[in-house]
Amino acid sequence: MKSTLLAFLFLSALSSQLWLGAADASPEQVVDTSGKKLRAGANYYIRPVPPARCDELYDPRSPEYGRCLIGNGFVLVRIGNKTCPLDVVVVEGFRGLALTFTPVNPKKGVIRVNTDLNINFTIQTSCPSNVWKLDDFDASTGQWFVTTGGVVGNPGYETIRNWFKIIKYDDDYKLVYCPSVCENCGGLCKNVGVYVDTNGNRRLALTNDPYKVQFQAA
Repeated sequence: MKSTLLAFLFLSALSSQLWLGAADASPEQVVDTSGKKLRAGANYYIRPVPPARCDELYDPRSPEYGRCLIGNGFVLVRIGNKTCPLDVVVVEGFRGLALTFTPVNPKKGVIRVNTDLNINFTIQTSCPSNVWKLDDFDASTGQWFVTTGGVVGNPGYETIRNWFKIIKYDDDYKLVYCPSVCENCGGLCKNVGVYVDTNGNRRLALTNDPYKVQFQAA
């Protein structure tokens, strides 16, 4: 009887420790290309994987050959006749513009996978906001494009289109739009990929195909 009681107490203590460990577990921390933790508010470049190859972009006989060693990057452009907001595209031969990441809990100093966050270009433009935001559905292309004009923080229904996540993808990462800041809002849950429009712009849009990226400190 005593041995049975001891076994029961041991199993109870073990299960309690396992439950507490699961409760305290946090999502994995995102790291940059140097293996350092991504910090909230710090500047980074989002770098597509694999990077551009020079022999695909430039003639080796040209004095410009080798410029594309800096790879590809994310930038802001004005598409169409609108002045603002600016849209997010991927360009080749340029490392892109610096961005910051702000987690849904601003007190957290590091960025973790599968956690809602805001993404903001730090460059100053004539538009009031460079925070990423999911645009209205474009019926002409059948796409949901990533634009800017969002706000940082204030999680809820009103800001549902401003939240993105970083997800582990093989040895690198991918971006997704799958906000969980509003429990009863429902909505989309897809990868953030690239859509090439009729003018050749490589626009960020919601896609079925993951777009592998890394993060490089600026």
